Amino acid sequence: MFYPRGQICYSFSVDWWSLGVTAYELLRGRRPFHIHSSSAATDIVHVFHTATVTYPPAWSKEMVSLLHQLLDRNPEERFSCLKDIQNFPGLSHINWDAVLQKKLIPEFTPTKGRLNCDPTFELEEMILESKPLHKKKKRLAKRVKDNGKNRTALNGNLQKHLDTVERDFIVFNREKSKQDLIENQEELSEDQTKEEDGKNNNL
Repeated sequence: MFYPRGQICYSFSVDWWSLGVTAYELLRGRRPFHIHSSSAATDIVHVFHTATVTYPPAWSKEMVSLLHQLLDRNPEERFSCLKDIQNFPGLSHINWDAVLQKKLIPEFTPTKGRLNCDPTFELEEMILESKPLHKKKKRLAKRVKDNGKNRTALNGNLQKHLDTVERDFIVFNREKSKQDLIENQEELSEDQTKEEDGKNNNL
């Protein structure tokens, strides 16, 4: 569903599908498909092919139509390039030349002097990574190097939270825990078999 028939790989066009998923989640507060990080790949594919995306009646027809085009299961029908977006009737009022030349003034510009997101999401991201502080420190170090500035007090405050997470929370790997349980059960079964064989030999 991510590449046309006859092809064995996908290209940048899949990013337009991701844009549709992201736009839907931003508007509705949840994803268009009921899947989780723990969902098996086969289950995800099944959901993509069978689930029906629902749209709230309060959304405009133009928005629903645009999302429908971005989330179309058929890659040959789905929007897959900028030209498709530019030709969409609901966006005909946009000056695309100005967009490409970055001349449009955005309706919202984040403030540089303070955090523009909920720190909880930063912490959740760190918890899900196998080596959260290692990766976060590398990103922060690169950011400081690129900007040519020292770490701000804001980053220092965030680092304190990350240190707390590393100290108080244990990274939980569900798949590894499941595999360890299976291996322990197999070892226990082998020990029991050996013990029974030993008893039989003594008879």
